Amino acid sequence: MGASAWDYYVPYQEDLGAALEELRHRVFVAGEYYWVHGDDWLPEEERRPLPSSLDELWADEATQHSGTHSILDVFHVQREDEEPEVCAVQPVTAAEARKATGAERLTREHVPAVQGLARERGCGRCAVLHDDHGTPQEIYFWGWSGD
Repeated sequence: MGASAWDYYVPYQEDLGAALEELRHRVFVAGEYYWVHGDDWLPEEERRPLPSSLDELWADEATQHSGTHSILDVFHVQREDEEPEVCAVQPVTAAEARKATGAERLTREHVPAVQGLARERGCGRCAVLHDDHGTPQEIYFWGWSGD
């Protein structure tokens, strides 16, 4: 199948980890992810309903292999000073923002310029986006995952 790009905007909150958890919950409850056992190529009798919990989703061996091609494939937000790790989200640093856009406080207009910072499959990025007055407004999460 190959990896899939995903991206989400959520209202700003200071705790990036809490924002990620709320987003993951929302995506799971809405069923907005790839479920390997619900794929159209499967015969109807082999399809299974969406899991009832994240634990059930990740207990499935096929899901562990293929992922969900969504924010559900990342589990926590790293500190800016940590090396990128698979299944994690790394915040954009001020230095990265400056290099990509010329500005430290990113806005929605900067999103196309920073999207290339998510290069590794299975890793996500996040950036706080500001309004024209420099006030944080939302958090942008994006990345690549799935197999």
